Amino acid sequence: MSRFTRVLVLLFVLPATCLFLYWIPFALLPFWDQRWLPALLALAGAIGVGLYLWRRLGAAGATGASTVLSSGFIVGGVAFCAGFFGPMIFAPGANQGPLLGLLITGPAGFLVGLLGGLVYWRRVKRRPASPPGTSRPASPM
Repeated sequence: MSRFTRVLVLLFVLPATCLFLYWIPFALLPFWDQRWLPALLALAGAIGVGLYLWRRLGAAGATGASTVLSSGFIVGGVAFCAGFFGPMIFAPGANQGPLLGLLITGPAGFLVGLLGGLVYWRRVKRRPASPPGTSRPASPM
């Protein structure tokens, strides 16, 4: 994958991961006045996901698990951003708008991305490469 595409993917996935990690697990824990600790942990988690995606998106021989997880993170991040920031932009008076991204579009996008990555891996990546100049036989499906 090109460097531009990898940077574009990370621009969506990093903020989505950081916001998701900050608001979902750490909003439920009592940290009293120490709001810097959840922010630091969410940032560390987002950096970890970003490093994982950067390496896997640039890998030439990606495995099935990395393809499925990468597509899950990518589609989940984009869906989360759409569900979280979309209601803020299009319906600023809605007091529960960002919950759409946190509770519905983010997790659903992650699951759809996992499924899409699995289908992609099964259909495209696992085909044996044919030598140049030869055509593939028709599939029995």
